Order: sequence, then C-alpha cells, then structure tokens
Amino acid sequence: MNPVLLWFHQLGSPPIFDRFAARWAPWCYAVAFILMGVGLWQAFQVPADYQQGDSFRIFYIHVPSAMMSMLVFGLMAVYAAIALIWRIKLCEILAMACAPVGAAFTVITLVTGSIWGKPMWGTWWDWDPRLTTELILLFLYLGVTGLYHAIDDRRAAARAAGLLAIVGVALLPVIKYSVVWWNSLHQGQTISLFGDSKMDPSMQLPFWLMFVAVQFWFAGSLLSRARADNLRRESGKDWVAKLAAQS
Repeated sequence: MNPVLLWFHQLGSPPIFDRFAARWAPWCYAVAFILMGVGLWQAFQVPADYQQGDSFRIFYIHVPSAMMSMLVFGLMAVYAAIALIWRIKLCEILAMACAPVGAAFTVITLVTGSIWGKPMWGTWWDWDPRLTTELILLFLYLGVTGLYHAIDDRRAAARAAGLLAIVGVALLPVIKYSVVWWNSLHQGQTISLFGDSKMDPSMQLPFWLMFVAVQFWFAGSLLSRARADNLRRESGKDWVAKLAAQS
C-alpha cells in the first residue's frame, strides 16, 4: 500500500488519532496566535483606505472569517459524505467537530459585518442577500449541531446531521454569488485566492497572514474537538482507561 494511504488508514484508529490530535493541536494554536499577532500588527501599519478610512481595517478579521465560514461548511459536507458512503467513524467525528467551529466563524462574520456596515451603510443590519444567506448558514450550522446532540446513538446522530450538512452545502454558491445575482449593498469580491484581487498589493500582506492564521486556528480547534468526541465514544475501551491513568 502507498505509504500516504497507509498513514491515512492508520489514522482512522481511535488510539492513533488521539495521539496525533494531542500532539499537533497545540502546535496549530501556537502558529495561529503568532500569525494573528503579526497580521493584526501589520493591519494597523497599512495606509487607511481612500474611501472608508480606518474603518476598513475590520476587513482583516471579517473577510478571513467569512471565507472560513463557507470553507468549513464545505469540508464538513465532504467528511459527512465520506462517512455516509464508507462508514468511516473518524470522518463522522471530524464532520461533527466542524459544526461548532464553523458556527463561530459565521458569528464573527456577522458581528464584524454589522460593525463595519454601521458607518458605511448607516445601519447595523439590512436584509441584504449576502447578509441574509450568511445568517441562514449560521442556522444550518446550529441545525447540524442540534441534530447531532438530539439523538442518543452517536453513529445515527452523525449520519442524520451529516445528511443535513450535505443538503445544506447547496447554500454556499448562493452566498458567494449573491452580490452578483441580486441588487446588493454588500461590495463585490475584493480579494481572490485564485486570480486577480482588487485590493492594492501593499494592503494584502495582513490579509494573507490572517487567512493562514485562521486556517491553523481551525485545524487546532478541529483536532481538539474531534479528540474530545473520540474519547467520549471510546470511553469504555482499555486504551482510554490507560490514558486516564497516565494523566
């Protein structure tokens, strides 16, 4: 077997995943904190926007969070699909661990968007297509989380919640193209992962630092939450008892 495939196969073992998550989650958090610190410092060094002034600086928190709110939901749906098709328990755990973290990114997106919208639009909230679809995304995250915890059987709960995640992924292109399809107050795409960005290159460094930082923060959060769920599911096993005794 290919060494990479063998490693992924072995990672599906609960004890091996526990060791992997325990080892790498703190490193992910550490890298995230460092990059966030540098990114936020750089965000206050770039010149003010010629139209929005200093209020544009919230962009460096708002946009990475908004991108993560959609990326995490897409990843959750992928994990859920793998779990439903191949019955891989670790993918069930990872899918369900995505939901609270993605919901947190969505809340940050909505809050920072409201703070940014007040001086720009004159209101904290408007039923704009982008804002409304992002709010629906939050409800989907909460629905997945609530459904998972509403069913006692963990495997059945993960399958039901995963199915909701797979269906809900249809919302993502609606969020992305809402500013194109409808008359929207929300500005169009400013920066792009692939292709040209409308932002001046001198202002892009803090964004990329923050974007990479939230990736590491998500990875650390995902591993920590998945590890906790994995331990709860395996609580009756000998290896968990040995781990508890060592602690």
